[in-house]
Amino acid sequence: MIEIIKQAAIDAVKQSSPVNVVFGTVKSVSPLRIVIDQKLPLGEEDLILTSNVKDRKTKISFDNPSIKNVIKPYDMQDAPGSNYKISFQELARNEITIYDGLKAGEQVILLRTQGGQKYIVLDRM
Repeated sequence: MIEIIKQAAIDAVKQSSPVNVVFGTVKSVSPLRIVIDQKLPLGEEDLILTSNVKDRKTKISFDNPSIKNVIKPYDMQDAPGSNYKISFQELARNEITIYDGLKAGEQVILLRTQGGQKYIVLDRM
């Protein structure tokens, strides 16, 4: 009896199509097409892209104190002979573009969402 209940539970989980890891190949970029299992083509409407597989903009700053964008170049010296100095400066922040978009021929790792309607493209392999 216990084995029948276990098997029924396993069958119920399989039928609900839980999240599943699958692998695919990018066939084209524009329009985006990924093929899994050498037979199932997925289009843009079927895919959710993470930031790992698309071009994106981000900001960076330099930790090198000699590379600074001086906002207010005020220096205030304390009493003569003291070691105190206050400097009002801010690190330079620059926007850059990271070109991580998918390319034809790349192998990718996907998660099939519950129900199997959408696939999350996690990363390339």
